[in-house]
Amino acid sequence: MRAFILLVFLSASCLAQRPKPCKSPRLLTGSLSVATQKENLMAYARYTYDAMGQRIRLREFGSYDNKSFHFDVLLLFQKGVMYKINNKNKTCCKKPLKRDFHPLAIPEGANLLGQVVLGSSSGPGQGVLVNSWEGELQMKNTTAKYISTVTEFGCVPITTMFHTCKSGWMVTSFFNNVIGLAEPQELIPPCFCKDAQLEEEEDEDPATFFSLF
Repeated sequence: MRAFILLVFLSASCLAQRPKPCKSPRLLTGSLSVATQKENLMAYARYTYDAMGQRIRLREFGSYDNKSFHFDVLLLFQKGVMYKINNKNKTCCKKPLKRDFHPLAIPEGANLLGQVVLGSSSGPGQGVLVNSWEGELQMKNTTAKYISTVTEFGCVPITTMFHTCKSGWMVTSFFNNVIGLAEPQELIPPCFCKDAQLEEEEDEDPATFFSLF
């Protein structure tokens, strides 16, 4: 009888330890890189992320079709506007933001691929325990596939692979993540943006990756 009770207890413990879909911290600061399969895009960005206020700041640079670019954008999803900021010239363009805000998270319907240690498990501080998930997302005109890896403790994003038939694979890697807002003022439009008038977006810049979030 005691053996049976012990077996039930161990089984319950194993089930309790199975990773579950999670939500990333609501406030994050860090850096990321993005590379695409079909569009010859390679980009790096410093990001500031506020899920509560639905605000994202991206300072990105990279190359697209062998042409270099640089963007500094502030995305305010609740207000439906995007600021393209030029701190050097103290100029600001205000554009409509026609995207929904999607918080960084592993969707409820995701399937667990596995749990591994990045680095080494030989000693303290030598590795990070992470979970990898895969699934599909229904978009407007297509179905997208994704594979996401997050830390077991804290659900901090590590990498995301996103695929659609049109764009192929997009690989995003997060690094130097810090929970919280290192510089909260990054999510406030600069003073020289105060008088910026809303302009209609003619063509979406192919070298941006706002939809990542």
